[in-house]
Amino acid sequence: MLRAGGCRLSERRNVLVLCTGNSARSILGEVLLTLLGKGRVRAFSAGSKPAGAVNPGAVRLLEREGIDASDLRSKSWNEFAAPGAPPIDIVITVCGNAAGEACPSFPGKAVRAHWGLADPAGVPGGEAAEDAAFVRTWELLRERVEAFLALPFETMPEAELQRELNAMGQMEGAA
Repeated sequence: MLRAGGCRLSERRNVLVLCTGNSARSILGEVLLTLLGKGRVRAFSAGSKPAGAVNPGAVRLLEREGIDASDLRSKSWNEFAAPGAPPIDIVITVCGNAAGEACPSFPGKAVRAHWGLADPAGVPGGEAAEDAAFVRTWELLRERVEAFLALPFETMPEAELQRELNAMGQMEGAA
């Protein structure tokens, strides 16, 4: 199985993916950025009101993808505003609630963007319907992450990076 964590490189960008509960969309975003980023990014996720556990639908999806989710956890965004936290270069919100909340100040000067996606957790129709919603969310996040990673974001002017990230937020499936 692949591990959701990665090695530490000083030149990589720190990306924080936010959602209110930090149990589904933001967790999936963290995993995709880590796996596809191949050392160019160090991804984290957090929430304003963390659920305390990774959503079972997210865990099922990651297991089907062959990804070990055992080290993933739902956590507060306050961890990333505390002394000693890694400087955050990019903050991406993936739910409308988190995008509308007043975020704490994170160490570093972060570019912020919103990639709103519908919540796959708790969709009606039972586990099969929820699993299908998680697959769709995974696919939509993957498209955005791949578009981001295709950029020379390490050397882009901040305003240009901001424009590109915002455009990704308008891709198919935007909520």
